[in-house]
Amino acid sequence: MTVQLPSPEQLRDVAKQCGLSLSDADVASFRGLMAGSIGAYNLVDAMPDEVPAVKYPRTPGYRPGPDENPRNAWYRKTAIKGAANGKLKGKRVAIKDNVMVAGVPMMNGASTLEGFVPDFDAIIVTRLLDAGAEIVGKTHCEYFCLSGGSHTNSTGAVHNPWKMGYSAGGSSSGSAVVVALGEADMAIGGDQGGSIRMPASFSGIYGMKPTWGLVPYTGIMPIEIFVDHTGPMTASVADNALMLEVIAGDDGYDPRIKAPKPQPYAELIGGGIKGLKIGLLREGFHQPTAEAAVSEKVRTAAKRLGDLGARVEEVSIPAHLTAPAIWTPIGTEGLTQTMMWGDGYGLSRPDLYSVSLMDFHHGWRRRANDLSETTKLFLLLGTYINNIYGPRYYGKAMNISRRLTAAYDHALQQFDLLLLPTTPMKATPLPGPEASREEYVQRALEMIANTAPFDISHHPAMSLPCGMVDGLPVGLMLVGRHFDEPTIYRAAYAFEQSGDWKKM
Repeated sequence: MTVQLPSPEQLRDVAKQCGLSLSDADVASFRGLMAGSIGAYNLVDAMPDEVPAVKYPRTPGYRPGPDENPRNAWYRKTAIKGAANGKLKGKRVAIKDNVMVAGVPMMNGASTLEGFVPDFDAIIVTRLLDAGAEIVGKTHCEYFCLSGGSHTNSTGAVHNPWKMGYSAGGSSSGSAVVVALGEADMAIGGDQGGSIRMPASFSGIYGMKPTWGLVPYTGIMPIEIFVDHTGPMTASVADNALMLEVIAGDDGYDPRIKAPKPQPYAELIGGGIKGLKIGLLREGFHQPTAEAAVSEKVRTAAKRLGDLGARVEEVSIPAHLTAPAIWTPIGTEGLTQTMMWGDGYGLSRPDLYSVSLMDFHHGWRRRANDLSETTKLFLLLGTYINNIYGPRYYGKAMNISRRLTAAYDHALQQFDLLLLPTTPMKATPLPGPEASREEYVQRALEMIANTAPFDISHHPAMSLPCGMVDGLPVGLMLVGRHFDEPTIYRAAYAFEQSGDWKKM
């Protein structure tokens, strides 16, 4: 596309937006001064882009019909074969549909993005294929990933794998369902407020949100750089650790990546937990939406860990209860400026930008009425705050988040792990077609209180199933020190091996 010099009328409109008063002479002067810069834009436009080559052949796949996809978990089914050998040889992997797979359509749950086809693979997709995995499809997620419930995808709700008509959790809803049903061995999820761990909890699988900066987010549609995480969702702890081993590590693009190198996580899951100190986080059980039966299952699971040799004691971190309030300005204003007004990326970081995604997503402005109710809510609130107050609350919340992180770090000096319910409740009924906006939003956000804090503190956190209540799974969450995923895996594996979680 060619960049045009603004017409006098366009320049007056821009000046008004900037609070400037321009005379006709000013307009003519500024247009003349802009001509050289417009030429630079067009020179950049004529240059070829710089994106990774696509290594493995594939077709766009197909969109499965209701008979093949009764829970609406799949967006596309594919068959992309990876390397002939590798750690994941023989593993069927599903990819959350906010992750780019070149040549395969991607909609990120959003009607306004449907029709977009990426032109390069996310780094984690290449790493999975390099390790011998087969990508078997793209899974539905929530509309722009802005829901902890599974009812906001523009194609319809994703249903719980254990009970139709109930939430599978969000936003990585489809990924949780296909793993729980055995239709994939592993899946990629994303987590900004709990979107790996909440669907893992509601659907009865293992979901790891790694430490921020361990797994590259390159080639995944961002929400907000400070809370963007991606990680494994699996049916077993061993597979989870193996998948993390494959996808972790610096990629040379993602500015989120921190110094520590990946570890051989799958080799470190054994050894037992004798002498491990686990802090039962009191405030995690005292959420307003807590269900007594869920809390009881998690406490029983904690006792089992004690029977396996861990030392389990209660610990109080009062800041945990106010952490969701700290998340709110960061998440709301970050997603508004980065994902929406910033066309999926925003500015000011040395990332690998998907220009094709930015071009396509720019069109949401012409179809804003089609956005999900959660997207509308965050967009309205974030834009209002920025218009009236500027970004001061985003900045202040970012500053305060360091105090929250320090509170968890202090507890983790006394304990090797923290333990609490992943979600204070089990899966809830999906809102009906006539549900009010209030119910729709409530069902999207009511379960995030225990998960969102660790997206801003950046500690690794994993959900593992620990029992059933009324035919629906319960999840407990283990939280570790930064980059100490091995200790989480060791405890999770010991618990998994101690018995069938469905009968606990």
